[in-house]
Amino acid sequence: MADEGWQQGELLGFDLETTGVDRFSDVPVSFALVTMRAGVVVDRRLHLVDPGRDIPPTVTAIHGITVERACREGLALEHAVEIVTDALLSASDGGVAVTGVNLAFDLTIIDVLNRRLWGSGLVDQGWSGPVIDALILDRQFDGPRRGRRTLSDLCLEYEVTLAAPHDAGADAEAALDVVGSMCRRFPELARLTVAELHRAQEGWHHEWMDRYRDWRRAEGMAELDPRDWSWPVAPEGADDQAHLGAA
Repeated sequence: MADEGWQQGELLGFDLETTGVDRFSDVPVSFALVTMRAGVVVDRRLHLVDPGRDIPPTVTAIHGITVERACREGLALEHAVEIVTDALLSASDGGVAVTGVNLAFDLTIIDVLNRRLWGSGLVDQGWSGPVIDALILDRQFDGPRRGRRTLSDLCLEYEVTLAAPHDAGADAEAALDVVGSMCRRFPELARLTVAELHRAQEGWHHEWMDRYRDWRRAEGMAELDPRDWSWPVAPEGADDQAHLGAA
């Protein structure tokens, strides 16, 4: 993948819907793995997941998945994590970029579950990316724009249709389309290799977090979790974090 543009190669769209918003304790209730080649979706793996716990009504109101449906139709959590992990490891082995929005959330959930179920995280198993995160790219290339940067907001900005917000399959496919639209708006993105882009995003994320920390301090807000500086996978234990965001 390189000079002709990585967007013309293979990408793996990835998204989870979960029991909540804590990436260190919540678990999936659905997942999507969407393979795109040269801008065309060629494979979709979509499954509900039995989380083995309650799904708060406030969360069901967002993604529409009830605990009854998840228990009845979903894969066992351990099996779902195996499927996702195998797909991520295979993509990494092949240099295929995992693509999505705010992937530090989804990837950290899978990493944490791997540690809890089998005692080793994604990196321990040989995963090293690459990752393409539309949130980080948008902050870097269109930083001055005001407003939120959720997937729905990015779809509006980059003129992408989001068929069903908070449906894992629709979200994963829309994220792939957003990245394609970003490459057309910012051609310099397509001129990088995915390896170069992965390394650049690590630096861009750290720089943005430093600015965000400084803004919060100026506003008298609470300090951030030091693990928030880690990308694309955050360590489960705060003591494991090398880059102290509060420094």
